[in-house]
Amino acid sequence: MNFANVLDWIFWGNTFLAWCVAVAVGLGVGVGLRLIARVVVSRFQALAHRTSTDLDDLVVDLVLRTKGLVILLVAVWAASLTLDLSSTVQGRIRLLLVLGLLIQAGIWGTGVVLHFLEAYKRRTLDEDPGVATAVGAMAFIARLVVWSLILVLALDNLGVDITALVTTLGIGGIAVALALQNVLSDLFASLSIIFDKPFVVGDFIIVGDLMGTVEHVGLKTTRIRALGGEQLIFSNRDLLDSRIRNFKRMDERRIAFQVGAQYDTGLEKLERIPGMIREIVEAQEQARFDRCHFKSFGDSSLDFETVYYVLVADYTAYMDVQQAINLELYRRFAEEGIEFAFPTRTVHLFGAAE
Repeated sequence: MNFANVLDWIFWGNTFLAWCVAVAVGLGVGVGLRLIARVVVSRFQALAHRTSTDLDDLVVDLVLRTKGLVILLVAVWAASLTLDLSSTVQGRIRLLLVLGLLIQAGIWGTGVVLHFLEAYKRRTLDEDPGVATAVGAMAFIARLVVWSLILVLALDNLGVDITALVTTLGIGGIAVALALQNVLSDLFASLSIIFDKPFVVGDFIIVGDLMGTVEHVGLKTTRIRALGGEQLIFSNRDLLDSRIRNFKRMDERRIAFQVGAQYDTGLEKLERIPGMIREIVEAQEQARFDRCHFKSFGDSSLDFETVYYVLVADYTAYMDVQQAINLELYRRFAEEGIEFAFPTRTVHLFGAAE
C-alpha cells in the first residue's frame, strides 16, 4: 500500500494528513500551555520568597486554578482551525470553548476576590477577631455575584433570552429582599460594624443603660458580656441605631469629684484646700491636674470641686488613682484639723421661757 495514498484518505471531509496536522497542533497547544503554566508558577514562586508583595502569590494561585479541561478545549479549538469543518461543528466547538472560558473566568474571579479578602483578614484579625465573620459573608456575596454573572453570560451564549430572565430574577429578588429585610438589614449592619469599626471584640461599651465587653460580632447579632456575668445579645441593626459609648477608645479619662468641709472651718484653712488638693493630684504618676475651686455653699457643707485626668483608659487604674487621692486627702485634712462635712440640721426654737 502506497503511504502517499493513505495520507489522502478522506475522513469527515478532511484528509488523513489534515487530521494528523490537527492532532499535532492540538497536542502542541495543550503541551505548550501546560509548560507555560509550570514556568510561570516556578518563576513567581521563587519571586514570592524575595518580595513582600502578595501579587506574585496571586499570580501563582490563579495559574494553579486553571483547569485542564479548559486547556483541552483551547487545544481542540486550535486544532479545528486547521480542518475544513462545517459551520455547525465549528460553532459548537466555539460554544464549548466560550462556556469553558466563562467557567474559568468565574474561577479566576472568585480567586482574586478571595485572595484580597484573605489578605485583609490576615492584616486585621489580631486587632479585630470579628473580621473573620465579615470576610466569610463578603466571600459568599462575591461568589454569588460572580457566578450569577457567569450564568447570565452562559445562558446568553446558549441562545436563551436573558431579558425576560433578568426581569423575572429582578422581581423575584425584590420579593425575597422584602421577605428577608430584617435578616438582610442585620447582615449589612454586621458588615458596617466590621469595616467601620465603631467597636471591636474586647471593647467595653455602653448601650443605653446596658454595658459590657464585646465578645462576638456575628452576621445577625452582637454578644456582650455584662459586668454581672450574663451575656447580652443585641441585634446588629438595633445596635447601630443606638448611641454607643466606647470606653476602650478613650485616650484619657476626665474625673470630677467633690469634697465638702464643715461650715465652722476657718477662712485660712479653706484657702489652703485648693492648693492641698492640687499637690495630692499632681503627686499621682497617672494623673494630670486640671482645676480645683471652692464651688458652692451646700446645705450642710462648703463644697470644693476638683477636675483631673487619668492618663490611661483602664478603669482599674482610675480607681487606684482615686483611692490614693482619697486616702492622702483624708490624711492631710486630719493634719490640718479640717473636718469633712456630713449632713446636719440646726433647729432654732423661739418662745418665752415659762
